[in-house]
Amino acid sequence: MLYNRSAVAALRRIHAWFPVPRPRRAHTCLTSSATCRPLRRPAPALAATCPPRPREFSLSACRWRNTDDDDDDDDEDGEDDVIDDSEVEELFQLRAAAGGLGAAHRVFVVHPDVKWGSQKQHLTTAELMMAEAVGLVNTLDGWSVVDKVVMSTKTPEKKLIFGKGNFQTLTDRIRRTAGITAVFVNVERLSALSEREFEEAWGVKVFDRYSVVLHIFRCNARTKEAKLQISLAEIPLLRSRLKNEMADLDQQGGGSRYIGGSGETLTEVQQRLLRERELKIRSALEKLRRKRRLLRSQRRDKELPAVSVLGYTNCGKTTLIKALTGDAGLRPRNQLFATLDVTVHAAQLSHMTVLYVDTIGFLSQLPHQLIDSFSATLEDIKHSDVLVHVRDVSHPETANQKANVLRVLENMRIPDRLLSSMIEVHNKTDLVDNSLC
Repeated sequence: MLYNRSAVAALRRIHAWFPVPRPRRAHTCLTSSATCRPLRRPAPALAATCPPRPREFSLSACRWRNTDDDDDDDDEDGEDDVIDDSEVEELFQLRAAAGGLGAAHRVFVVHPDVKWGSQKQHLTTAELMMAEAVGLVNTLDGWSVVDKVVMSTKTPEKKLIFGKGNFQTLTDRIRRTAGITAVFVNVERLSALSEREFEEAWGVKVFDRYSVVLHIFRCNARTKEAKLQISLAEIPLLRSRLKNEMADLDQQGGGSRYIGGSGETLTEVQQRLLRERELKIRSALEKLRRKRRLLRSQRRDKELPAVSVLGYTNCGKTTLIKALTGDAGLRPRNQLFATLDVTVHAAQLSHMTVLYVDTIGFLSQLPHQLIDSFSATLEDIKHSDVLVHVRDVSHPETANQKANVLRVLENMRIPDRLLSSMIEVHNKTDLVDNSLC
């Protein structure tokens, strides 16, 4: 049997992250219903690092279903085949402690200031981008910023991002800073190789913008769909971490060896388990997407117009919807990504019932994989009757925030009729310095 102790330890970590999918348990049938439905069990509590928040009202397909709908609609719904709550929670919690994100951290924030080239930011400044990075860290309970630095670079595409001299200066400063447990490099994504090099040089965990934002999403996720989308978005991070794990094993001579009598190497095992997890999540999301289509169809049948309220994170979308609907269940919070799950709220407008859709906030430098993972949720925007773009005009980066929102909408291929008729609402005007107007 060709294996060593390090190889076995790595395999156990891999199996802990990607357990082989269990056979589905048979659903219990409710005798009062013509269709077999799974009995829902309450999901386990979230990890201690993500404290529970008040759950927002979410409009489900069942709320709009008529009791006399024919069986064909039930077949299209496909609810019987949707992954059950316990399996969603299991997939969601698998990543909670992986990669060191679940723990509280004292963070050193590094912002690479690109001097020229395609990655140079023209609508903002390094100081404002650093302020946003600090805000992201402070959003997480138990995380705090110990120190921060803006470091110039001419080679952001290189493995170490910075030139040799600046990298050594940065390394010396990080090592001299007492009490830090992580470094946040404020870039969209770090390659697996860059992450590994940084962690070896600095001796602490290293996070990029993708991993920090995704952890904020995780702490704010409440619905099955949001948790599945987060689990899907985390797969690139898991691939990156597993590449580092396998590189370490290859150096020890264990990464390419066969496991027991299976005929599979460690690399093949981790790739297979990762594919199985991804396919399972995508399949469940597709079924939930079909439920959303059914819900939209029922809205059209009832002639209920939908108004999607969108904008940069923490611009005041939920506050506006609460003012329009008077919904006491809405609790606006002054924090980034307070709203993650799309929620729908009804109100009367000129003797007509209107549905206001509260959407996830946008952010600059979000990788396309993250947006793609939330496509099922963002799809509601495409099928709205009207778009309302809320802007925080008191923010020093309000112009850049608007540009980022419009860029994401264009990448989502929102119909021109919606973009051309989009209503822009200026929020927080009382905080604007009148001398600057």
